[in-house]
Amino acid sequence: MACPPFACVVVAAGTGARAGGAAPKQYQALGGRPLLRHTLEALLACPALAELRVVIQPHHLDLYTEATRGLSLPPPVWGGKETRQESARNGVCAFARLEEDDILLIHDAARPFVSVRDIEAVATAARAHGAATLTAPMADSLRGPGGPLDRAGVVAVTTPQGFRYGPLARAHAAAGTGFTDDAALVETTLGLAPALVPGGRWNMKITTQEDMMLAQKCLAQPRTALGTDVHAFGPAGSGPLVLGDVEIPHDRGLVGHSDADAALHAVVDALLGLACAGDIGVHFPPTDPQWRGVASRVFVEKAVGILGTAGGRLTHLDLTIVCEAPRIGPHRQAIRAALAEMVDLDAGLVSVKATTTEGLGFTGRGEGLAAQAVATALF
Repeated sequence: MACPPFACVVVAAGTGARAGGAAPKQYQALGGRPLLRHTLEALLACPALAELRVVIQPHHLDLYTEATRGLSLPPPVWGGKETRQESARNGVCAFARLEEDDILLIHDAARPFVSVRDIEAVATAARAHGAATLTAPMADSLRGPGGPLDRAGVVAVTTPQGFRYGPLARAHAAAGTGFTDDAALVETTLGLAPALVPGGRWNMKITTQEDMMLAQKCLAQPRTALGTDVHAFGPAGSGPLVLGDVEIPHDRGLVGHSDADAALHAVVDALLGLACAGDIGVHFPPTDPQWRGVASRVFVEKAVGILGTAGGRLTHLDLTIVCEAPRIGPHRQAIRAALAEMVDLDAGLVSVKATTTEGLGFTGRGEGLAAQAVATALF
């Protein structure tokens, strides 16, 4: 059966106090965008959606305006002062021009992972049965005050919920108080039981800070960036050599403005690349005297902070050092441990490799060395 045209109310008037944070949860950032934005874009992706109204609190208007910037939406509906039931009723009343059998869906703003397939399934079931709700399977064992409960046939009630408009409006007008979802309100008030539409556990409701953290992981996007650096060797007797913040016995050190740690400079550029924040020369220019002789671990630690500010979490770091001499192998684990500590990663997520160019090029001639770093992060 084809999905019928439908209108939709998104209830976004809550304070979201259990989620914590400076702003109500529906306006908090999730994957770099407000949670509400994800929910609205999921609904707007439905071809059968005819109109969408969002119920908010008047004092959230600035947050709502920013969250919905660029979306083609009618003005929001003002929510109730006390309960979700009031806010949902206001949303239903905003569609008073709908006909008796027109389909209206009601969806929680805090469910951003709803799929087009599930939305259309609810609308279709509402057309056929008069009322419908999306559900999710119960995966955990259940227990009540009297002991274990049989979970057979038990489902979690989620949203969206869909209704023919006439019964929904009459139920809201006649209902008592204390309802937390519209399907229960309609069934209790009118005796119209909803069709149960099977959904998935992915359609989670974000209620607590723990939920927000889980949702962030679901939306995390990987990025990879490459950093490269080259330094020339100084004259004989200019050693020791510093690589990866580890002092390596060698009669020739590297020439540079800071400590010339080419390995860490490559790491810095990879970290800055993840944050799309330019390169090492932008942040620590060699013309600035404050960086003369500075240990390059300072640059790494600052770059880690820049990555964190950009919303990135480093998950893997791979460093390759290219030189004919000295041999890196005996110092590999020390460099690995130092890097892991600097970037706050488990050493098992940091790789240090070394190779030569078989006597070719400037590294093969012993004029200098090169380093490349590949960093991966989740945003």
